[in-house]
Amino acid sequence: MLHLFPNGAPLPLLLTVSAVFAYFCGCFNGAVIVSKYILRDDVRNHGSGNAGLTNFHRTFGGPLTAVVILCDVLKAVVALLVSKYLFSAGLVIFISSADTSAFWLPFTKYWAGLFCLLGHMFPCMFHFKGGKGILSGGTIAIMIDWRIALVVWGGFLILTVLTRYVSLGSLWAGASFPFISWYCYPHPVIIVLAFACGGLVVWQHRANIKRLLSGTENKFSFHRKK
Repeated sequence: MLHLFPNGAPLPLLLTVSAVFAYFCGCFNGAVIVSKYILRDDVRNHGSGNAGLTNFHRTFGGPLTAVVILCDVLKAVVALLVSKYLFSAGLVIFISSADTSAFWLPFTKYWAGLFCLLGHMFPCMFHFKGGKGILSGGTIAIMIDWRIALVVWGGFLILTVLTRYVSLGSLWAGASFPFISWYCYPHPVIIVLAFACGGLVVWQHRANIKRLLSGTENKFSFHRKK
């Protein structure tokens, strides 16, 4: 049974605040911020037109790539940690600690992770044109469960190294995320959130799928395009 603090927030309000905060965290797209406001040359005007790490590296390269990585990692970390704090501070759950670990703790991460990805992919402050969510999504996987991170990141790295197609590794990450989540947390609500997260990642790579099938997809290189 779920109880609230006498002066605590009701569950719908906590869900809303957590979702809004996570979304705006996701909106701080590292590739757009660095390229548009530091380099004065929006990355979305180059290459694939995507505001992601791969396109940024191919277009600009250099040490500012590390800034993009840091930004996209930290925003996911902050979104999930704040969500966990909001739920733990706003609710008292009178159930066993085992049940708490099995549902509520991972739920807060999946919930915030979904809205962080939505902010990254569709940032309201950048005309809803963002990235594909791989770096932030990978960070979310690490924060949820090491087993999920192992499957998602392991497959991503193996496929990317063997084929040099970042998109192929990314498709593995998005497609495998809901299934390994299902294995680790077989709760209907969490499964739905996991499929939503993974589905968003795969959907954002639909153009890459067409290029992979036609043999026109670009391979990854550590050297930026001139």
